[in-house]
Amino acid sequence: MLEERLEQDMKTALKAGEQTRLSTLRMMRSQVLLEKKKSTTKPTLSDDEVVAVLGAYAKKLRESAAEYEKLGRPDEAGKIKDELKTVQEYLPQPLSEDEAREMVRQVLTELAITSTKDFGRAMKEVQARAKGRADGKLLSELVRASLS
Repeated sequence: MLEERLEQDMKTALKAGEQTRLSTLRMMRSQVLLEKKKSTTKPTLSDDEVVAVLGAYAKKLRESAAEYEKLGRPDEAGKIKDELKTVQEYLPQPLSEDEAREMVRQVLTELAITSTKDFGRAMKEVQARAKGRADGKLLSELVRASLS
């Protein structure tokens, strides 16, 4: 399981004295624990749920790095990008734009969606199949372009 891997990697980083990596892994673990606390019915999260939590954390890091770059602080942006590399080790390989475009085409064909009034239904299915492997904004743009 992904949570167990996270725990083991934290121990390894602690023993190896990798402070930056350890700090990032601890933050990732805290994000997972916060999500666990929200759900009082389940003691553990599935790997898909952990990936969703870490994907949201990665998105926050990307946004922070972009902000620091806008503010002219490349040193801070670099630190955040290093953290992001660690988080991405736990996320599935992202879809290329061509793969995402093909997936959108398949969904629209399978569901026989040809009108923008079914945009929501198409997006729901596309995002379910992508499982966090593609940016929602990109998927939205591809679905919109395919329907127009």
